[in-house]
Amino acid sequence: QRDLVESGGDSVHFGESLTLSCTAPRDARNAPDRCMAWFRQAYGKQREAVATIYTGDGDISNTWYSDSVRGRFNFGLDSAKNTIYLHMNNLKPEDTAMYYCAAADFGRAYCIIGPPGRVYDRWGQGTQVFVSS
Repeated sequence: QRDLVESGGDSVHFGESLTLSCTAPRDARNAPDRCMAWFRQAYGKQREAVATIYTGDGDISNTWYSDSVRGRFNFGLDSAKNTIYLHMNNLKPEDTAMYYCAAADFGRAYCIIGPPGRVYDRWGQGTQVFVSS
C-alpha cells in the first residue's frame, strides 16, 4: 500500500489561514503520481473534490479548483520532495471537513478538469480542518 502522507490540519477561526501538505513517497517500481488532488468530506456529507494539480512538468499553474474554494485556496509544490501544499486563506466554517490527499498517474488534460475520487488509486489517511465562526 503506497499511502500518501498528509499533515497540517488544525482548528482555526473564521478568516484565518492554514496550509495542508501531502507527500507521495516515491517507488521506482510504479508509475509516477503526476496528478495530485485534495478532497474533503464534511460530517454527514458526500466527499467532494477541492483542487487538483498536475505535477508532471513542475509547472504550478496546471491546476483546477472547485467553485467553493477558487480564489481562496492555492497550491504550492516542492518537486524534489514530491510534496504539494494547499494554502487555504480566508477560511469559512463551511470549509470544516476531513481533507484527503489523492494521487494517480493522469495526464495534464484529465488532471485539470477535476476528476472524481473513484479514479484515484492512492490516498492519504486524512487531516481534520475545523473552522469556527
